[in-house]
Amino acid sequence: MGGDAGPAAVVAGIHKSAGKNPDIGFILHGPEADLQRLVARRKTLGVRVEIRDAPGIVSMEDKPSHVMRHGEGTSMWSALESVRNGEATVAVSCGNTGALMALSMIRLRRLPGVNRPAIAVLWPSRNPQGFNVMLDVGADIRADATDLLQYAMMGASYARNGMGLQRPRVGLLNVGTEQHKGRPELREAHELISAQSETANFDYVGFVEGSDIPGDTADVIVTDGFTGNVAIKTGEGTASLIGELLREAFRYSPLSRLASVLAITSLQRLRKRIDPRRVNGGVFLGLNGTVVKSHGGADATGVSAAVKLAFQLAQTGFTKKLAQRVASAATLTQDVSAKDTGPKND
Repeated sequence: MGGDAGPAAVVAGIHKSAGKNPDIGFILHGPEADLQRLVARRKTLGVRVEIRDAPGIVSMEDKPSHVMRHGEGTSMWSALESVRNGEATVAVSCGNTGALMALSMIRLRRLPGVNRPAIAVLWPSRNPQGFNVMLDVGADIRADATDLLQYAMMGASYARNGMGLQRPRVGLLNVGTEQHKGRPELREAHELISAQSETANFDYVGFVEGSDIPGDTADVIVTDGFTGNVAIKTGEGTASLIGELLREAFRYSPLSRLASVLAITSLQRLRKRIDPRRVNGGVFLGLNGTVVKSHGGADATGVSAAVKLAFQLAQTGFTKKLAQRVASAATLTQDVSAKDTGPKND
């Protein structure tokens, strides 16, 4: 209920998903009368959808702290409860990101050993799979070396289960690739991730720079939430600018308009390739349950993409596999800490 386009876009999106995949079922949360009216307009949806009456709505302006205290009865709370109770495998929401993360941490709880959950997104890249995983992109602006190690483990698990990469390559975002560069926590994380890569079944490629985010050097880009959020918003803005400049260029003269007609197939392919709606969906990692955060302004295409991602993760048993990886990371980190703080011989 909390997306910019309201429940109509969500119902249109799940209708799109239902037409493509007969194995998906849906539980819709919100004011029952409103949802029944929208679902009734999509005749094929009736048998695929259950409705949970939840009259309250979390708006984009609501503060997470307020929602944590007063969120019970909202559609967001109800959706997370359906995952917690085992009715649903994944929760998908277009609503307030901060509120969704806060409620997710309260209702689903963090996995044992996770200090800070992270939001992971798919970023268009030159890699054969077409996308790179980047995390964190805004769950928490802070991250110490242990957090970054956990992000690396969770990101690698996401790449394995969401993208089919058996041995993902992980890079740590920095201001340069030289080992002496970056803040102390980055240099410490560099050592931790490097030491655990073999045990955790991923290849660590070391420090990477901003130009490597859409590149083919790594499959997983690890960073803190502040840097990651700035990067993804910059990428979205740049993609939008490129689209506007292309349209302007092809309208410049009669000859350029003719060229656009001749190149229509290639332009459509490019548009599809960089369309952020088709990779819509940030995954909350580090919780006892899978949550996919759709862009607040998502239309039917964007919602359908988020549902597709949720379905893929559900099919692989992602939450259980991620919990195993996180538990392994926690054990490894404790072992390292014990060695660093243990008694030393003179």
